[in-house]
Amino acid sequence: MTQTSYSPGLHQLLTLSVSDSRKLITAEDFIIFTETILEKYQLEKVGIVTHTFDNSSFTIAVCLKESHICIHTWPEYNQLTMDIYLCNYLQDNSAKVKNMANDYIAYFQADVIKNFEINR
Repeated sequence: MTQTSYSPGLHQLLTLSVSDSRKLITAEDFIIFTETILEKYQLEKVGIVTHTFDNSSFTIAVCLKESHICIHTWPEYNQLTMDIYLCNYLQDNSAKVKNMANDYIAYFQADVIKNFEINR
């Protein structure tokens, strides 16, 4: 029996600093932008869960057929954390994950505080 190596995908974890905190309190705008990301990269949404806190910060989990996108915002610190994970046994989605992360960084006009890439 021959076994081949399998690498499920790339998981990118970001902590970003945002100078304009308005995007950290507008969950609806983030969802709209994420819909454009899903279309651009041909990803299939399975479901979405959102929670908005008393200070209008939000947590959103977008479940994908390919895995997930999650975000947590802290407007009081002008920061957010997010993780993007795409896996697929038919193709390597690492470039998509990196490009999506760059699209989100541009959307938030953010500076990167931390950027971890985990090859699963």
